[in-house]
Amino acid sequence: MTSEAKALLDQALQLPDDERAEMAALLLRSLDAVTDEGAEEAWDREIERRLAEVDAGAVELMPWDEAKHRIFRSLDEPE
Repeated sequence: MTSEAKALLDQALQLPDDERAEMAALLLRSLDAVTDEGAEEAWDREIERRLAEVDAGAVELMPWDEAKHRIFRSLDEPE
């Protein structure tokens, strides 16, 4: 995330819950307008590949709480 985007995020996080929810919905809606031909098929293949790795025991799974902690920690790290 760029420093400009991080600054915008910091400002947005100061908004009341209802305004943050509206902003999040508008941002998500703006992404829905962008279509990528073949994306659905590519995601289907990726999901199948990842499921096969899980079934084969080739990847180590982690609880959601730990994954969430790592994600948020990475967002707090300076660039």
